[in-house]
Amino acid sequence: MAREADRFVCQSCGTVYRKWQGRCDGCGEWNTIVQENAPQAIPRGLSTGKGRPVDLGGLDGDTESAPRMASGIAEFDRACGGGLVPGSALLVGGDPGIGKSTILLQAAALLALEGIDCVYLSGEEAAAQIRARAARLGLSHSPMRLGTETSLRDILATLEESRPQVAIIDSIQTLFADNVESAPGSVSQVRACAQELIRFAKRRGCTVVLVGHVTKEGLIAGPRVLEHMVDTVLYFEGERGHQFRILRAVKNRYGGTDEIGVFEMTDKGLAEVPNPSALFLTNRAEPVSGAAVFAGIEGTRPVLVEIQALVSPSSLATPRRAVVGWDSGRLAMVMAVLDARCGLGFGGFDVYLNVAGGLRVSEPAADLAVAAALVSSLTDIPVPAETVIFGEISLAGEVRPVAQADARLKEAEKLGFTRAWLPQSSKTGRSTLRLTTLDRLQSVKGLFAD
Repeated sequence: MAREADRFVCQSCGTVYRKWQGRCDGCGEWNTIVQENAPQAIPRGLSTGKGRPVDLGGLDGDTESAPRMASGIAEFDRACGGGLVPGSALLVGGDPGIGKSTILLQAAALLALEGIDCVYLSGEEAAAQIRARAARLGLSHSPMRLGTETSLRDILATLEESRPQVAIIDSIQTLFADNVESAPGSVSQVRACAQELIRFAKRRGCTVVLVGHVTKEGLIAGPRVLEHMVDTVLYFEGERGHQFRILRAVKNRYGGTDEIGVFEMTDKGLAEVPNPSALFLTNRAEPVSGAAVFAGIEGTRPVLVEIQALVSPSSLATPRRAVVGWDSGRLAMVMAVLDARCGLGFGGFDVYLNVAGGLRVSEPAADLAVAAALVSSLTDIPVPAETVIFGEISLAGEVRPVAQADARLKEAEKLGFTRAWLPQSSKTGRSTLRLTTLDRLQSVKGLFAD
């Protein structure tokens, strides 16, 4: 029987080609097409008598909740959904120097102090470097076991012999499997190494934590299927100029997504921030035009953050639009609605928008706070003191309700705010705040004179 020709498969979307090409026509990604061996034909009769029947059950069976191993770092456990689950695989990604290795070293050392067998295997740093970091963090007395290796075969042999409860691999891009003919960090190497480590985690009940590098677009380097293979994907976010770090869960089979843990980078490592709203708000002793406080929701946690806008006359034919911490396309939409529905012209002005503290806001509930900050900067009238704002804006100029309005108001009340601007049809309970409900965006400008 003639040998079937090899095929070329895109590692992002799975499109198959007969020959190699640089750009995938299916997803538009570059350099994601790699050569793979063609699958062997299934022998005739295999589907009828060669397999083992699988036990099938109903949905009403007894199912135990997944046990958790608390690391002692409450913000890390919150992002993981309550702690680490035995037999699960986690993928932690983030920019270089953001704190991935630091937070995992802290978590592993604290788990080891609680009697949980932890192994930390590094392919990027020497053992002396990791010991120096542990000494700086005050964790040298932890019984955590440390090793440095990049060979997947040696790592699996070590894990099979030591049988740890938690294994941290830093990082997946440095490993290489000797049965794959490509350089470490390539798509095929990352996928093969991750598959073997995840298989070990499921077979032995060990929690495997993989550290992943990110590309310049902020995505985890390697095949997109890597994020589908693991149980939990955590992203470290934060601006290099800010000391705050956000650990965000974008996928979690054992908990909720978009849950965040907030940390502050100090000389003693990453410290927990139990009340991030107080840190994301600047000193508000004197009202300043162009600033509005947005009451947002990150996972299950309400977070108050200041949105800053600056509108200044432009001498350019095409005015500047600069955004940090928010979607630039959404800013263009809000400005278009203010132009068309409220008669405010931004065509001759440069517009700068910033979310204070390095937090990135993605929910549409920030539309009303952004609009208030823009109007405040344009008119040079500050938003009324101690006011929180939230609401979604439609293209027709309507202010739409958002979810969890009560949780947003309770967080604002706890931090001493006295007023709130919110959509008219929001479902709220009893609150001591002075509520101002809005149904149309046209009424925002009149509120600054109150």
